[in-house]
Amino acid sequence: MLTDRQSLFLCGVLGIGIFVSGVLDILDNFITKTVLTILFIVIVTNLIVTNSRKKEEKDLINIK
Repeated sequence: MLTDRQSLFLCGVLGIGIFVSGVLDILDNFITKTVLTILFIVIVTNLIVTNSRKKEEKDLINIK
């Protein structure tokens, strides 16, 4: 789904977004919460998809 570089970039954006919105006291804003939640869900989904694909590839190698 996403490359390692893209995943690291998204994690950095999420961390910076949480920090900046906390400093500016806009973390309670609905739009800010929505954007940060979507970023988090994309990162977690990518983690799950990547691990399941690696497991499938490992199982295919063990079958041969």
